[in-house]
Formats: sequence, structure tokens, C-alpha cells
Amino acid sequence: MAAKSGEEVRTASPPLPERARGGWPPVVVAGAYQTAVVLMRNLARRGLRVCCFDCVPHFPGFRTVYGRGHHCPNPDREPAAWLEFMTGLAGSMGCRPVLLATADQFVSAIDRHGDELEKHFIFARPKAGVQGILATKKRQYDVAALHGLAVPRTRFVHSLEELTDFASTARFPCLLKPDHFRDWQRFAPGHPLYYEKVAVAATVEELADQYRLAAPVTPELMVQEVIQGPDTAKIVYLSCYGASGERIASCLFRELRTCPIYFGSASVVEPVSDSEADASCDAFLRGIGWQGLCEIELKRDVRDSRLQMIEANPRFSLTADAAGYAGVDLGWIHYLDLIGEPVGPVHPDGREFRHIALFRDFESYRDYLREGLLSWKDLIRSYRRPVAFFDFDPHDWRVTLGNAKGLAKLLLRPWYRRVFPRRAPSA
Repeated sequence: MAAKSGEEVRTASPPLPERARGGWPPVVVAGAYQTAVVLMRNLARRGLRVCCFDCVPHFPGFRTVYGRGHHCPNPDREPAAWLEFMTGLAGSMGCRPVLLATADQFVSAIDRHGDELEKHFIFARPKAGVQGILATKKRQYDVAALHGLAVPRTRFVHSLEELTDFASTARFPCLLKPDHFRDWQRFAPGHPLYYEKVAVAATVEELADQYRLAAPVTPELMVQEVIQGPDTAKIVYLSCYGASGERIASCLFRELRTCPIYFGSASVVEPVSDSEADASCDAFLRGIGWQGLCEIELKRDVRDSRLQMIEANPRFSLTADAAGYAGVDLGWIHYLDLIGEPVGPVHPDGREFRHIALFRDFESYRDYLREGLLSWKDLIRSYRRPVAFFDFDPHDWRVTLGNAKGLAKLLLRPWYRRVFPRRAPSA
């Protein structure tokens, strides 16, 4: 029987190699956050030599047992020095290593310096301009709409006048975002938007106030109508597209909790099937000629059940770690394709489980309890087996110990503040 529209015909494919063979190139992971650590772990367990780099030396990739961390210049501030570092790193490895990104900052840097880096590294290079399209929110939304992937009403504004013009016909609530979430890390500690990813407003006046707060650092901002609905209406599409442009692996997850609540990234997910989400994302990525890894986050608006894109991440992501527990080891699959091994298509194995990012979940669970969206019983039940953890690995004791200290601080902070409340500054 012919497959229905949007469905992929599943044919038997040769089994993937379980481990690396002699002479296969090592891997350099761009980024050293926890996401990089789990990618390094997954590949090291396959028998590959791995290392990572980052311009933030306190990230866990510099403490992991799975490979060495290299401190690099900031590619945004020192592009020439960063490129010199990269060519030196490749030269020190004695071959042309595979390069895999886990952070947006390095996705953009690799795209900018792709012609030079390709002489020294093996990495996915979609057709001209595609990598840059997905690296920024502004271009993501433009191209998604052109390829039939619905997006919420969005506008990029450069002034308060443009913002109020959008707001005059908008459905509230609305939100503001910078083009890159790290842009708001430039605010001084204590600023209301410092390290925030979004600012949400229920009225035109609130939206204007949020813009005034952000404008001194980021005068160009994305303003967008909020997709209404609970966090459980969010779906994450994870995929890998081969050098041929064909999809060689994919899976879907439903978000159960996020950090921060409502507008954050997933902290707890579980496998799900959704043929509409699968077909829409696949058509979009095929339409732009994508190659490599990509995560797309979507949400169904409760007002009209319309599925809309929140954002795309063209790299190995936190939730990509969950795919491995579903039988879709995205990092390994991408590596095999890059070195020319036949792959896929690889599909989920049907296992039921929850994937938990402990640090994110510990940051936000009190908000769910406070909002009445979660009970203590529900919270405890969500941690029962079968579960998999993003940031707990007893074999990587230094990283896990650091994460445990951070989790303890999160848990104890409310009680500490009750005993030792902050004192108002003296006049």
C-alpha cells in the first residue's frame, strides 16, 4: 500500500557500526557547555578520540573525563585570532578532524569562516547561505514562512515607533526576544533582562516598557504574538540530513516542563508521535536544502490547534541527547555520514521514557507548583523509571560533582534566604 502524504516509507537499512574503526578521524566539539559533554561522552563510548573548545573556561567541557578542553578566543570579538586557533588545533591532531557544533555562537562562526575551515576540518556545509539562515531568528522566520512552516505573527523592530505600530493590531500577550539569546548577557548583573531569553507583556504599555529596558543594548528586537497553550503543547523535532540532502534520522519529543515556565527550553521530555509535525519540519528542511543536525521546536495554539514554529537550532542540542535513548544516536549518525559511511534512515525504537535536565528542572519546578500546574505527587512520579538524565553521569565524576553542587544551591536557596534575608543597601 502506498504511503500517505507526509509519511516516510520505512525500508530495511544496513545496521550501523557500533564502534569506530581504525583510522577514522577524531572529533572536535565546538562548545564546552553540558551539551558538548554529553556529545563527547556518546562519541567517546563509540571509540572515538574527542576534544572540545570554548571561550568560557569554567564550562564543564574543561573538566570532563571524555576529552580535553581547549580555551579559544571569542569568535565574535576576535575573529582572526579564533580562526588562527582553529587551524592550529586541527594541525595538532595530525589529520583533518570532524567538527560538530553544540553552541549557536560557534554555528555562526563556522558559517562565517567556512571556506577556510573546510581546508582543516570535516563538517556539514549546506548549500550557500543555508547555515546562516538558521543561525539567526530573523532569517529563520522569514524562510520558514516561505516553505510552508507556520510561524506566529512576528516583526523585527528598530524603534519604539515600530514596536507600537506592531502592537496596535497585535493579539496580546506578546513577547520580545533578541536575535541571539546571548545578546542580553551583555546587560549588567541586576538588570531586569540580564541573562533572560524573552520578555513577556500583557499590554501595549508593558511591551513599550520592556523595549525601553532593552533598547540601550539591543535596539533591534523581535516582537511576536505568543502561541497560547501549556508547555505540554510543545513538540521538539530532532533530525539529521545527510550529504545527499535525504533525511537519515529523526524523532519527536513532547515537552512536559520547561525552564523558565511557559517560554523556556525543555527540562523534561518524552517520546511522541505527531505526523503533522514530522511532515511539516521535514518538508521545511528539505525545501531549504539542509544538511546536518537540526532541532525545531513547535507549539500548537490552543485557540485554533494550529502548529507553529518557535525556533530552530542547527546543531546538537540538549534535547538531542534524548534521541540517543530512543535509539537515534544523532551525533554518531551525523559523524558516520560525514566520513562517508552509509547511514539510515534511522527511526525511534518505541521505548517509553522521560529525559530530564536536572539543573533546568530544579530551577523551574517551584514555579509549576506555585501555578498549580504540578503537584508534589506528579513531580515525584515524573522521576520514576524509566528515566534518562542529561546532566548526571557517575562515570564523569568531576562534572557530576560540579552539577550536584549547583543543584544543592538551587534547592537550599529558598530556605537560606528565609534565615538570611537580603539586607537593603544602607543610605
